[in-house]
Amino acid sequence: MPLTSEELKQLFSQQLISLMEKHNINQVELSKVIGVSESTVGKWVLQKALPRMGVIQQLADYFHVGKSYFLEPQLSEEGYYTDPEVAAYAEELRTNSQLKMLFSASKDLTKEQMKQAYDYVKFLKQQSGEGDD
Repeated sequence: MPLTSEELKQLFSQQLISLMEKHNINQVELSKVIGVSESTVGKWVLQKALPRMGVIQQLADYFHVGKSYFLEPQLSEEGYYTDPEVAAYAEELRTNSQLKMLFSASKDLTKEQMKQAYDYVKFLKQQSGEGDD
């Protein structure tokens, strides 16, 4: 399910604040780097506005992350899944364009259920002649 406008603003703000702290840069400095006003950065931080995609790309380039870092919920440092095998399945579901829609649905599955779903989808794709992405 896509995020609402308010959820996007909240996510963007959280990710931006996190990166600013990690890179030890304040709003004034960031505004100069990106070429926007200090109040514009303040609106992002306060969840009042979202930047245009071109500005999100500038931010992504500056912080060395993908644009999706700002617009899609991310796995935490530890990840949703502490089991490395489960994390690998989840990452495949998240990044494979043909399996991506299953990512959200798989969050509540057990390791065995996730493996079964993954294997079954791969089997169906092979049967239909689509192969791997």
